[in-house]
Amino acid sequence: MLKILASQDGSDLYLSTGAPPCAKFNGLLRPLSNEPLKAGDVARIAESIMDPEQRAEFDRELEMNLAISLPNIGRFRINIFRQRNEVSIVARNIKLDIPRFEDLKLPEVLLKMVMEKRGLVLFVGGTGSGKSTSLAALIDYRNRNTGGHIITIEDPVEYVHRHKKSIINQREVGVDTRSFHAALKNTLRQAPDVILIGEIRDRETMEHALAFADTGHLAISTLHANNANQALDRIINFFPEERRPQLLNDLGNNLKAFVSQRLVRTQDGKRRAAVEVLLGTSTISDLIKRGEFHSIKEIMEKSRGLGMQTFDQALFDLVVEGAIPEDEAIKNADSANNLRLKLKLYRDGPAAAPAPTAPAPTPVAAPSATQDAASWGLELKLEDLEEDGPEEPAPR
Repeated sequence: MLKILASQDGSDLYLSTGAPPCAKFNGLLRPLSNEPLKAGDVARIAESIMDPEQRAEFDRELEMNLAISLPNIGRFRINIFRQRNEVSIVARNIKLDIPRFEDLKLPEVLLKMVMEKRGLVLFVGGTGSGKSTSLAALIDYRNRNTGGHIITIEDPVEYVHRHKKSIINQREVGVDTRSFHAALKNTLRQAPDVILIGEIRDRETMEHALAFADTGHLAISTLHANNANQALDRIINFFPEERRPQLLNDLGNNLKAFVSQRLVRTQDGKRRAAVEVLLGTSTISDLIKRGEFHSIKEIMEKSRGLGMQTFDQALFDLVVEGAIPEDEAIKNADSANNLRLKLKLYRDGPAAAPAPTAPAPTPVAAPSATQDAASWGLELKLEDLEEDGPEEPAPR
């Protein structure tokens, strides 16, 4: 079954008692057999891929995460869990070759972000949104272009990096370290330049990430949230009320970027990332410190010249580019009505206007996708992200 998943470029395999084995291909679930799995079948498969220590942990915790590599087939991230007193398995197909950043068609501003010397970068999105793939591509870009020491702490290790210009040490929870917290406590003693934390799940991990950034390191991690505003709310809720003012100050001082993404279906039936980018400019930093999260989206819409964009702006661009159908964009939008209106205004633009009467003026070219995308909000003059002054809108 894993061979079928890998050979047909599937993303996930699902094994659950009473249902046939199923897999996702380009986001669509389809059965791999007509026969449902019988009681005990999945438990036997799970037992065969766990070592004695993992079996003991599974018996104790009723959950297990691990990664396996099968020669000539591929590498897979496995989650084993119990449901209705039976064992179930979900296996994620991990590409052996790390995709190049250039092939993922991600925003160019992310390249500058991953080459920063210090700060906090958080990738947010739901399960299966491509966060791990984008992160792997960015880490590989840094590895190919500059020297340094990169440490990853993952549960489990997904993409396997090779040493290039940088040294990369990848630590797997349960294999190379007992826990995230044990690894995080000792990370600074390993003289890292970049620290990748697989996922921020609790307050202690968030505290470590902020401390790494505050002490001059580039800390990168992931968080489960739909967009930057939800991610900020989730981080706040990790901490008790009395700790929140200091948290907001630390977050405002150290944030380099929130990168949120969703995979959307393209015209050819494949998938591509729609990416929201929030950069830690001085204006955004001040809003975070004051807890004024409601104002962040407006600043993002007006700061495209700096590289920021909302989800709906990213979806708009993909429709105009011809990469995704309009209904797919509407389905994934934060504000379906606003995006629908923007697309209508674009379609009904100068190209749809009646021809002028004589004497006809010189024709005006229809706006390009880039120009129209800029009409979402005021374009801001490109400026150094470290500059202390507020972003000023350029004349229109």
